[in-house]
Amino acid sequence: MWLTSHLSPCHIIEVGGVLCSNIGHHGRTDKTLMTSATENLRRDFGGDIIEPGSADYESASGAMLVPGSPAYVLRPGNVKDVRAAIAFAAESSLPLSVRGGGHSFAGFGTNNSGVVIDLGRLSGVDIIDADRHIVRIGGGATWGAVADALQPHGLAISSGDTRSVGVGGLTLSGGIGWKAREHGLALDALVAAEVVTAAGHVLRASTDENPDLFWALRGGGGNFGIVTAFEFAAHPSTDVHFGRITFPAAELSTVLRGWADYLRTAPEELTSIINFANPFFGGPDAPVEVLVTYDGDDPESAAAALDPIRKLGTVTSDDVTLKPYAEILVEGIAPPPGIRFASRAAFVGTESVGDVLDILTEVGSAAGSPSISVRTVGAAVSRVPDDATAYAHRQAELMFVTATAGPAPALEASRPAQDTIWERLTPHTTGAYANFLATATDLDVAAVYPPETRKRLASIKHQFDPTNLFTQNHNITPE
Repeated sequence: MWLTSHLSPCHIIEVGGVLCSNIGHHGRTDKTLMTSATENLRRDFGGDIIEPGSADYESASGAMLVPGSPAYVLRPGNVKDVRAAIAFAAESSLPLSVRGGGHSFAGFGTNNSGVVIDLGRLSGVDIIDADRHIVRIGGGATWGAVADALQPHGLAISSGDTRSVGVGGLTLSGGIGWKAREHGLALDALVAAEVVTAAGHVLRASTDENPDLFWALRGGGGNFGIVTAFEFAAHPSTDVHFGRITFPAAELSTVLRGWADYLRTAPEELTSIINFANPFFGGPDAPVEVLVTYDGDDPESAAAALDPIRKLGTVTSDDVTLKPYAEILVEGIAPPPGIRFASRAAFVGTESVGDVLDILTEVGSAAGSPSISVRTVGAAVSRVPDDATAYAHRQAELMFVTATAGPAPALEASRPAQDTIWERLTPHTTGAYANFLATATDLDVAAVYPPETRKRLASIKHQFDPTNLFTQNHNITPE
């Protein structure tokens, strides 16, 4: 039977089946218990069980950006299978990772010697309320599949940049995407979720059902259970004007500052990213790239919104064209074997924009600079009340990322220089964006979740995951 003593009354969707009789032994690792857990798994789990030596193990073991060597990769085919997989992880006391798209820079989608629950088979995309544009999306779906499915209906959901990024990982920690200034974060479009908890209960979370859990899911990451289905309110969408406008590296300071100034008052249909110091294109001599999305198909309106950017400097290329929204998401590319990414991300409030841009300009103009990307936030994102969701950085004007790539020894050798850069930046930042962090230290968790947010999340964690089964995330410990 499932443990229920730690749960308050909840709206539960019963799936049926007794999956585990001693899940409460979390913490034991003796051989007898492991044998029992494995027998229960093979009896109750109807999906794919992939172990070392299996034909699919090599392709299934690692995540997109981080390799792994789990003892089990479990691919559930339905919610009952998810319950059985969670029961196995709890009963065996093996580390548990949950994989949607597998794009976590920190490698949350895999582990060594543990259990990976790969949600890839739970990937349906269905419009369940045509009048309200409500879309039900499986927890293992990717944003490219969602965009493709909604395109024929003239609908879209603001998502990330990459087709193979999972709906779950992006949404649960934020979702800064190509329509953020007009439509907010991906999590702002979420209206309900189906969640399997550590105790095996299947709950519906919304503003009316388990509202505390719903609050926590919108920004609290994978701390509270496995989301097997999301319900989003999509918005009507036309084709969009999308592309890249580039400027010489020598004009970085002028373009960067002018870009930030303009985006404060630009039409909200315009969302933009500026990239520079890309080491694969010359480092400090790399072009300054301004990526833009204007959410609309009217060429005159788009030109009026984009021309102020074109006037920021000497345009060396401009490929902005009208495209279906689904086509602006790029393909994800796995790094070559042995190559890892190290990334850090932070938010910038309006009062600190000038200081941060000055530092980034200086860093990006010097040899050895990391790749730097700055994104506009604000507008629709900032109109949601600060305490409405667990995403705690509503008033930030910008979010920026620094990234380096290479073999592990090279990344380790570059760490002191990167630390020095961030020592200068940190006094001017207001927190961190979990989706672009390659680490999950206590300092990272504190940056992602300010004290009051973290305190409330810890209380909700205690209610839904008191033994902290779900740890492979920016972890909130139960309180």
